[in-house]
Amino acid sequence: MRAMRVHTLSDDISTISLDEVELPPPGPGEVRLRLRACSINFPDILMIQGKYQFKPELPFSPGMEGAGVVTALGAGVENLKVGDAVVAGLRIGGFAEEVNAQAAACRPIPAGLSFEKAAAYPAAYLTAYVALALRGNLKAGETLLVHGSSGGVGLAAVEMGKLMGATVIATSASDEKLKVVKTRGADHVLNVTRGFREEVKALTGGRGADVVYDPVGGDVFDESVRCIAWNGRLLVIGFTSGRIPSIPVNMPLIKGFSVIGVRAGEYGRRDPEAGRANIETIDRLAAEGKIDPYVCATFPLERAVDAMRMLQNRQAIGKVVITMD
Repeated sequence: MRAMRVHTLSDDISTISLDEVELPPPGPGEVRLRLRACSINFPDILMIQGKYQFKPELPFSPGMEGAGVVTALGAGVENLKVGDAVVAGLRIGGFAEEVNAQAAACRPIPAGLSFEKAAAYPAAYLTAYVALALRGNLKAGETLLVHGSSGGVGLAAVEMGKLMGATVIATSASDEKLKVVKTRGADHVLNVTRGFREEVKALTGGRGADVVYDPVGGDVFDESVRCIAWNGRLLVIGFTSGRIPSIPVNMPLIKGFSVIGVRAGEYGRRDPEAGRANIETIDRLAAEGKIDPYVCATFPLERAVDAMRMLQNRQAIGKVVITMD
């Protein structure tokens, strides 16, 4: 089978190569999947560069989440059967035609989702749900400020915030991208290149945003501190701007807000029962048609570098997906 593999860590992601690989039989508790789609995530790029906290042994195939069909079962697997269409949490291995995955990390694709959309929704919507419902305690009627709203986790937060009854203010650095974000349910859209502090205050009658969802960091975080409401919750999702910000601790003291870190996957690893409940929630919402992953582009496996470049160069809206057909 073919797989895109990393042999040497490098800032240049084009060093990844398309290899012919012989996959061993699935081990105990594993299933073999014929992958049909795998979504691109920023950690895939960071792993190739050796900059991610998880550093897999070389050589490896990136790809954290995929969707495909079960073709073989390892010993002891009882929850799946050959022919099942599943979505799989992989961590690595998704940039390939086949992969051996833990059966416990695979679940049926929610009704109505294509393989491409199934590969696109788990990490983004799980992050949004854990952030807003469990860490941010977002309530109906509150104002949610979503930064990086045109990205995968940003668009997911826009949708999730509307489902939870919030007024959503969405930001991006592109007016063209904001047009798409507006169609996904945002009540207000703001271009961060022109600043957003005063506009957020004006839209909230001077109060500021109750919850800020920030996967961007850098200057966006700094300005968010200036327009967050009393008893607000500033959710730290990531740092796609490249700069990890810092904050004088007198600011949350004076303004009475909290800075809260969000790691949706770690949440489930530390509390597996809660993790399963969170996944069941987003699967149910997908099956009910209440969330709809936005896939802006698909690329064949051999063009995985082009797919990653689209994300790296800030050209993507929502999710970019590799397909294996």
